Amino acid sequence: MTQHIPDLPEQLVPESQLPWFKRLVARMFGGGLSRLRVQHAASWLHGQADGFRSGHGAGFDYGFKEGHAEGFEEGRQVLLISDTRPQVLRAPGIDDHLFDDWRLPLSPELKKQIKADVAALLPAYAQPSAAQWKMIFSDTPSTSVVAGAGAGKSTSLVLRILLLTHYLGFELDSMTVVTFTRESRKDFISKLQQIFTLWGRPLTLKEARDVVRTFHSRILPMVRSLPGYSQLQAFETLSSRALLSEDEGDSNPFDLRINDAQRQQLNACYHALYSRDERFRETLAPLCRHALQLKELERDHPDVQKRMAVTELAAKRDEELCDLLEDLWFAAGAWPIKGIEPNRETLEINGSKFHCHGYIPQLDAWVVLGFDPRENPQISRPGAKLSVRAEWAVKRTLFRAFCSKPLIWLESYEDAKRVLSTLAGDASAGPGFDYKLKGELSSAPLLDCFVSAASFIENLGLDVAAAVGDMRFARDDPDRFFFEALSLYWRALEDHLLTQTPPVMTYNRMFSLFGENTPQNFKLLSHEQLRPLSHLMIDEFQDVSPQIVSWLRASLREIRSRGPAMHIGRGAQRSSLLCVGDDWQSIYGWRGSSPKYFMEFNKEFSSPATTRVMLSDNFRSHQHIIDAAEHIVRAAPSIAGKRAKASGELKQVVPVKVLNRDIQDLVARLTEHYNAGDRILILYRKISDKLLIEKDIQSVVNLDSSLAPEDRRLKQLTYHSAKGLQADAVFLIGDCQHLTSSPYKNQVYRMAGLGKDAESDPYDNAQKDEILRLAYVGITRAVSHCYWYLESQDGQGPNQPKASDRIPKGKAFFEDLRTSNG
Repeated sequence: MTQHIPDLPEQLVPESQLPWFKRLVARMFGGGLSRLRVQHAASWLHGQADGFRSGHGAGFDYGFKEGHAEGFEEGRQVLLISDTRPQVLRAPGIDDHLFDDWRLPLSPELKKQIKADVAALLPAYAQPSAAQWKMIFSDTPSTSVVAGAGAGKSTSLVLRILLLTHYLGFELDSMTVVTFTRESRKDFISKLQQIFTLWGRPLTLKEARDVVRTFHSRILPMVRSLPGYSQLQAFETLSSRALLSEDEGDSNPFDLRINDAQRQQLNACYHALYSRDERFRETLAPLCRHALQLKELERDHPDVQKRMAVTELAAKRDEELCDLLEDLWFAAGAWPIKGIEPNRETLEINGSKFHCHGYIPQLDAWVVLGFDPRENPQISRPGAKLSVRAEWAVKRTLFRAFCSKPLIWLESYEDAKRVLSTLAGDASAGPGFDYKLKGELSSAPLLDCFVSAASFIENLGLDVAAAVGDMRFARDDPDRFFFEALSLYWRALEDHLLTQTPPVMTYNRMFSLFGENTPQNFKLLSHEQLRPLSHLMIDEFQDVSPQIVSWLRASLREIRSRGPAMHIGRGAQRSSLLCVGDDWQSIYGWRGSSPKYFMEFNKEFSSPATTRVMLSDNFRSHQHIIDAAEHIVRAAPSIAGKRAKASGELKQVVPVKVLNRDIQDLVARLTEHYNAGDRILILYRKISDKLLIEKDIQSVVNLDSSLAPEDRRLKQLTYHSAKGLQADAVFLIGDCQHLTSSPYKNQVYRMAGLGKDAESDPYDNAQKDEILRLAYVGITRAVSHCYWYLESQDGQGPNQPKASDRIPKGKAFFEDLRTSNG
């Protein structure tokens, strides 16, 4: 630092700084005084100046240093006591992760050892790819594996289990591998046993079965651990025969068929509720009338147009026809019917007068007797050109098009018995009529409809009564009464089932007992009952429902909350979740499943760290099969970045062939492939499609059926039931088409938070995407050849989208052989 020296008085100015004349005089004068040894005032003054300068410099240095030190200390003290607290106070954040922040202890040396063991013990074709190793070695608490068709995920899952148990010391009873169906569970257990044996750790069948489960077989023991429920049975597995213990809880979640034991419980509950609840009886009357009422037919329908010409002639002979039909019914002991007043009321149909046979006051509906199909179809009136059956068909068509009154047309004597039991209030055998909800493709017995609708609502994680209370229908919509009746019936059924010995409960209710809305119930479970869910590996995760997701999240949250105390003395610590799925293969939306939870995995299963793996190699199909299937499905929302490539052995690529529905062509190609030794799948959308070709392919079916089960090479299945299977040649019969709109499913979909914001028809839109995914599943069953037989495109409505709309022109992976007049 440069010091500043202040100006000096004139007498203290140094000699060297004086003007030259004064400097000369001063030297001469000063020299004389020095010789005379007289005091030299100037020298004294200059000495004083030198002292001033040196004293000032020293004082400046000392003062600066001391002042700087004191000032710095004061400043430091000021900074230390400054108020740095935030102006706005905030509460602590919430750690809502389902897992602790931890990692699997996988060192490079351990990974190297595992890879060496796999290379030595598994054949070359079973060696994992780089992506599969990423899945096996995932060390984060949560992992999502996007595995397309034919990705070889099963072996990777088994190696993951081997890693946890054999190399890291996790106990088998700390983990659960979830498969969706009994068949897939059986296959996985077999593979698990085979690979563990290669590592010198053979598993008994019981050990393997204990770790490989369905969701249903895991929830059942949890509920049975509750006081008073040790012998609980699942409604879905009720049977008139005793179940083998190892099959218990191992039901197919997508099987909706009602067996005799289940129907007995449904009918008993119905009878009790019908007897005691007046409002329930009142809701059934409009349902019964709607169900039995003759369905309308558009007046421009070809059948109506054809029969309008004989309206007047038919009316003239109608009384004679009524007489003959009543005679037939009377002779069969089916007429008169209690509850139906015989009444030949005259109705005007297309300007002519026709007659009814009776009136039902209870339903405020008119009755016409039909021609029972068991009667001789050749019966005719004397002198009539048409048979009674033909005249009856003309009358029925005209009534469907022009009758303005509520009309019940009894098609057969059996129909009459069912109506009779309903009118008589005989509820012991159930309601006695079928019902068809808007949006469903066909009618079914009323109680079956109740079970189906309630299951759909509960699969979405909703309570039936609460959901019904939030629904809205038009005043004259019979579905309004259906859901009111369902709400009353479902509550009664749950209570009825629990009073049985042993008690019975639906799986959906079991899951709801341990869902996110009922976390307190987990306090009733011991560590041993909860520990198997610590390390979860779930296959086919794209097919989970909101109900299952709620149970999984609640279970994982409870495991984390219990902390280390739950794992004392054990090799397996904390918890993890690994989910394998393919959103392109999500095809169970009609049962309440949704790919949303897999597509938004990180959001739905919050974790400190997540690994995502894309298994893009397809070890099943050649590239044309893959490209054709992906082209169809890409119009549906999906996980970004997916594109499969054919791996493994090189295969000859042939396009997917699209053909007109031609049974002879199908039989010829089928026979050719079967004689060549190929394995074959015939997949159909409707049972009618199967029946249509059954007779023509019978020779091949008979030949295959004569072989031992392991040697059979031909299977006929629905698109849905073929999932997970493969064949050299696949024959697809029929299109994948969205045919109806479901008002009630759209409503409950919105309640469950599925679909986009402000979307009016979220369920319908989801189904439009699902038909594309269903076609993808069908095509990707093929290893080498795929044939897709379609009906003529004529007559398809503009609001009925279908998967075949996506078949492109000019692409090498499709060969469209349809003719315009097919």
